[in-house]
Amino acid sequence: MPIDWSDVDEELKTAAQKTDDALASKISSLTKFTDAEIKKLFPKPADVERLSQLMQIVQASTTEQQKLNRLTQNIESLGGTVLKLLKALT
Repeated sequence: MPIDWSDVDEELKTAAQKTDDALASKISSLTKFTDAEIKKLFPKPADVERLSQLMQIVQASTTEQQKLNRLTQNIESLGGTVLKLLKALT
């Protein structure tokens, strides 16, 4: 019996959307942004993952210097996220 890959593709899309919704909801609960704003600012799962990484650095119970060091180490991957957030706040 042949596999109907269109059914599988549809299930993958549905699962991805549910995951995106859950991530946006979790992040919006930790910020002043709404779910819709998070989805608009960070439409791709990878974007949301970078936002999560940035939030972990900022909210860590470490010294400001340690936070700066981690941000410096990850600036190439997190720089775009920082710019999007600052732009949204201005």
